Amino acid sequence: MRDFNEPEAKLDALLDTINSSARQAIAEYKKIGHGSPRAIRLLEGAYHQLSSILAPPQHAVMNFVFNYNWACTNVALRARIADVLDEQPEGLSVDKLAEAVNLDEIKTARVLRAPTLMGCFKEVERDVFANNRLSLILKSENNTAWFARVLSRHVSKCAGVVYESMIEEEFSRSHEIDKSPRDFVFRKEGLKGKAWKILNSTDDETRNEFHRGMFSLSELHGASAVLYHYPWDDVSSVVDIGCSVGSFPTPLAKMFPHLRITNQDLPEVIVQAKTPWEENAPEVLLDGRVEFIPINFLEDVPAVGKDVYYLRNIIHNWPDVDATKIFHNIRKAMGPNSRVLIHDCVMVQTFQESGVATDELTIAPEPMLPNFGAGSHRTYQMDLIMWFTLNSKERTLDELKTIGATVSLILTQVYDLVETMVVEFRIAEI
Repeated sequence: MRDFNEPEAKLDALLDTINSSARQAIAEYKKIGHGSPRAIRLLEGAYHQLSSILAPPQHAVMNFVFNYNWACTNVALRARIADVLDEQPEGLSVDKLAEAVNLDEIKTARVLRAPTLMGCFKEVERDVFANNRLSLILKSENNTAWFARVLSRHVSKCAGVVYESMIEEEFSRSHEIDKSPRDFVFRKEGLKGKAWKILNSTDDETRNEFHRGMFSLSELHGASAVLYHYPWDDVSSVVDIGCSVGSFPTPLAKMFPHLRITNQDLPEVIVQAKTPWEENAPEVLLDGRVEFIPINFLEDVPAVGKDVYYLRNIIHNWPDVDATKIFHNIRKAMGPNSRVLIHDCVMVQTFQESGVATDELTIAPEPMLPNFGAGSHRTYQMDLIMWFTLNSKERTLDELKTIGATVSLILTQVYDLVETMVVEFRIAEI
């Protein structure tokens, strides 16, 4: 190609990164049974960057839209194909599989061949399919399968009207939470009211998909990493704001028995939150180290004077105006040594950010994009999901700093957990 002028040294550097990160991931698999998240982030970013350089540009661009794996995956999920194949580890002929899930034989084979091409399912012989490491994730017992159902069945519809919502006068320049592409879809379908209320009042299948899908976010983001990477020994009290049913504070309390935990969420959620504690950490309840206090964090001040105010997957749900309200209410509760921990996906730019010190975030080695490129794919996709469904967003460090500054909070530390970051704020010294 006459317009190809990439320096060979750049290509060699990317090849070296692919090789070294792959070897590191392999070594980690041999040692502990799973790959290093940091090595895999490097591998994904370097591989895709090299591929996009060497592939014909028209092929690379068309790959963005030549991607209907989500539609095939949605069929596999809703028909519970992975569950059926799990009973036949040596493989099942497509005619018997189609009969078992009550679908057309020819169409079922076509549905399976697209994800099989990408390593999900395997065709052990002509028209005989079996599960593999990836397709096992699609079994109905796996929470990630339910999040995939939410994305492929519901968020895909929101994505299909993004342009229309950007030119419709009522929606185009609004950043209010009820003017998202999802609300645009609901409006077209004749549904009225807030998106959350519509989801909660819909059919049992949709409601179950949504709630189980939310559980998988913690697994997908490796949320438990914060238990090992924040200095919990240095604090004595933690408030989990928007605690849900305690997937974070329960293991935290068990790992650090000196901590006193306050769970705060809406009244109806707090009622449900007590049961998992009774089942999984009754000793913490008996010790009196945990309390449950209802709150509407947009309106109410949380428990006063605690060491840590922790919010995971909360701030990204809200547009800036509402996120500022949440920060404002927390600021009222803070003591002089309190800190706020925002645990979300954080958007790192494709260029080196001015005014952001390099020790505040992990930067990819040259010649990769500073934010690891495709290694940060899931973070950027989560940002789009938040827009499509809630008119909200994943934020950059600068955007989080700006919100914190409105209530005299300064960013003091960032913990890069690969899929997410924990951003620490403290009260600014006057």
